[in-house]
Amino acid sequence: MNPAPTALIAEDEPLLAAALRADLARLWPELQVVAMAGDGQQAVDQALALKPTLCFLDIRMPGLSGLEAARALAEDWPDAADGPHFPLLVFVTAYDQYAVQAFEAQAVDYLLKPVDSERLAACVQRLQR
Repeated sequence: MNPAPTALIAEDEPLLAAALRADLARLWPELQVVAMAGDGQQAVDQALALKPTLCFLDIRMPGLSGLEAARALAEDWPDAADGPHFPLLVFVTAYDQYAVQAFEAQAVDYLLKPVDSERLAACVQRLQR
């Protein structure tokens, strides 16, 4: 049996982070949110320490952006032979102009704020596959 999937949420706006966490809990009860990060460097540090299955990354955060955090994770993540696979990345942002860069950074999905619950449900279904 596979262990429960885990997630990190990196969002510098606490209300949006809490709302995303609540929506994920409703849509995907098995998902365990193991960390909440308020800036890009904290997201990288926590992801490398906790090795979550998924990372929900805001694009514009203090310090490192979500895109910079994704690049840092890709550089520092241990080889799959040595440990868990690289996490699935979902970018959550108010800015649509970063979509191409996000997909170049191995994004599985790109959600625009405010996150529509139907759109998040579709994202969750994709991640569960």
